[in-house]
Amino acid sequence: MRGLMQEWPLLVHTFIDHANIHHGEREIVTRRVEGDIHRTNYSEIYSRAKRFSKALQKLGVMQGEVIGTLAWNTYRHLESWYGITGMGAIYHTLNPRLFTEQLEYIINHAENQYIISDTTFVKLLEGIEKNIPNVKGFIFLTDKENMPDTKLKNSLSFEELIDAEDEDFDWVRVDENDACGLCYTSGTTGNPKGVLYSHRSNVLHTLAANSADAMGISSTDSVLPVVPMFHANAWGISFSAPMVGCKVVMPGMNMDGESIYQLLTDEKVTFTAAVPTVWLMLLQYLEENDLKLPYLNRVAIGGSAVPKMMLEKFEKDYEVSVMHAWGMTEMSPLGTIGAFKSGMEDLSFEEQINIKLKQGRATYMVEMKITNDEGNELPWNGKDFGHLLVRGPFIASKYIKGEGGQILDNQGFFDTGDVATIDELGFMQITDRSKDVIKSGGEWISSIELENAAVGHEEISEAAVIGISHPKWDERPLLICVPVEGKTPSKEDVLEYLKEKVAKWWMPDDVVFVEEIPHTATGKIQKITLREQFSDYSLPTT
Repeated sequence: MRGLMQEWPLLVHTFIDHANIHHGEREIVTRRVEGDIHRTNYSEIYSRAKRFSKALQKLGVMQGEVIGTLAWNTYRHLESWYGITGMGAIYHTLNPRLFTEQLEYIINHAENQYIISDTTFVKLLEGIEKNIPNVKGFIFLTDKENMPDTKLKNSLSFEELIDAEDEDFDWVRVDENDACGLCYTSGTTGNPKGVLYSHRSNVLHTLAANSADAMGISSTDSVLPVVPMFHANAWGISFSAPMVGCKVVMPGMNMDGESIYQLLTDEKVTFTAAVPTVWLMLLQYLEENDLKLPYLNRVAIGGSAVPKMMLEKFEKDYEVSVMHAWGMTEMSPLGTIGAFKSGMEDLSFEEQINIKLKQGRATYMVEMKITNDEGNELPWNGKDFGHLLVRGPFIASKYIKGEGGQILDNQGFFDTGDVATIDELGFMQITDRSKDVIKSGGEWISSIELENAAVGHEEISEAAVIGISHPKWDERPLLICVPVEGKTPSKEDVLEYLKEKVAKWWMPDDVVFVEEIPHTATGKIQKITLREQFSDYSLPTT
């Protein structure tokens, strides 16, 4: 017997519908690319999104077509998302930090019809226009007075398009399994691959991400998504925020320590999210200026492992609770988050920090397992580590246009490419990427744990560990460090410091110092470049 409940499609524009009805007056604050602070609210976002839907239809955009967005986190970017999905099209976030060849590839591969852009990217677009011939025009997120002087074909003003329409528009009725969003992986090896989100997957992800044991955002929060909208949907906050009607503070293009601090304090932000590099800049600014964070009570950190030093500073010096999160583009992106279980609040500070160093427990609807090289499932004991696989209703089943072929195992699990442990309580900890783990004498050494230990040294600002070929042990770790500005740590100092932090057989065989470490377009350490750079490196013999 089937249930007798209403069939109500799960569509992303219902988030902004709900916000308009129940939280219409709640503020959306943006530091615009022009530098000023702009204030609007959910009702205005709703109205302008509907007008933009009409404008897109008049431009000839059809249901199911793809519209690129090359933009920072702003109210206009948010309006464009809901305008695109509301008329049945698909938003495609473009990461401006990609190489131009990669941008050209994904724009063409996704068959973008128009590109919506901030004016800061005019030169970038002018440089690639000839190689993206199928793009029909460019819509700049500005008004007529601030339109750029450009020779880009069919350049249009977002504000002019909206001003020409009214909000008398019914969202296009689509199936909940229809595509609504597209984001390409960073493509550290080969071309980027496209992850195609459905309305249903985004709604389910939002429900899971907003649960109390996940990000737990509520209508009383003031939320600052520093993580860009072109990084896996700003970790879903673009949907989570209107679902609950919280205040949203958009940082625009300025993500330095001072700019973020000003927004955190001026707008009384209670929750924020970004990668560790952003918080390193903020913490440095706070220390240099002897400042506090009077309103912030929790911060979500993901993208790469959180250094212990950062955790301790937030928790002890600023009384901010850190939520260590993990996920990936293919997961919409949130997969786990470090929410405590009952009783953990009674643990010692050090015990709590050790739990928060883990990437956390799976959100509802995410299933996890770890396997060895033969595909056999490993126990959840916090000791055995293996390949991390996941499945769930907001996890990719394949890449757009079949790139990469079959990506699921025979049980429907997706191989994340991470190596991890899971403890008895379900807390997962990434120990490495499968391709980055160092295999020494038949055992695995976690480059991530070595890196985190190294950056605890007061004279090291960033560290990377790669495996170097060894005649006896197959591979041994090389530690690559960026010193703190003005400091000159020695190899001996660093190794002496690490003796108390890691197992003896994990100790790096050598330490080298560099001015900078290369990163991918999403801010992750680019190990493939480091391996190429040190391909002929010979470890010292003892």
